[in-house]
Amino acid sequence: MPKIKDIPKVDRPREKLEKYGPEKLSDAELLAILLRTGTKELNVIDLAKNILRKFKNEKISETNVAELEKIHGLGKAKACEIIACFELGRRKLKGKRTSILLSAKDVWDRMADIRISKKEHFVVFYLDSRNQEIEREIISIGTLNESLVHPREVFESAIIRKTASIIIAHNHPSGDLEPSDADLEITKRLVNAGKILGIKIVDHVIITKNNWRSFKEKNLL
Repeated sequence: MPKIKDIPKVDRPREKLEKYGPEKLSDAELLAILLRTGTKELNVIDLAKNILRKFKNEKISETNVAELEKIHGLGKAKACEIIACFELGRRKLKGKRTSILLSAKDVWDRMADIRISKKEHFVVFYLDSRNQEIEREIISIGTLNESLVHPREVFESAIIRKTASIIIAHNHPSGDLEPSDADLEITKRLVNAGKILGIKIVDHVIITKNNWRSFKEKNLL
């Protein structure tokens, strides 16, 4: 088994996390960072893989110190660190929204505060690699045009938040679900900009008080 120091730096977990972010690491690599060291027989990544194999049909986040200590290479200290890490994550995520936006109806539900507005609101949902909402942001308020909705405003925040993809949406106070020429043009510009940046536009959803229309479902993207 190769030692961590024998693995090229670009492939080591800590270096990969620093360069690419935690989303690009496998479960084993993330756990390896937490473990820090392996054993004489196993490097830390292989030790992490053994732990994950052991708990394949169980949730490692719900195990206990005694069960973890049964794995060769895990002492009480590392077992306690793993338990503490999952407990901290559980507390921090308690009550946090992790909506998975997969449909236009989900977007409509998340825009309850905007649906009845008398002004148009252009909204972006920034999503991670699992389509979970990172944040919702109102980009502009007013009739949509190229000066109000520019790719710079949309994708600047996407890059800062390390967004994998986005859903764009806006309301039509008139109640008309048909996209205007400006809606189609802005969507086209944003889709093209997203392709250049590697950030996919998943959908553009028009919202009214009682209904919605998906560009994706209508093959308008």
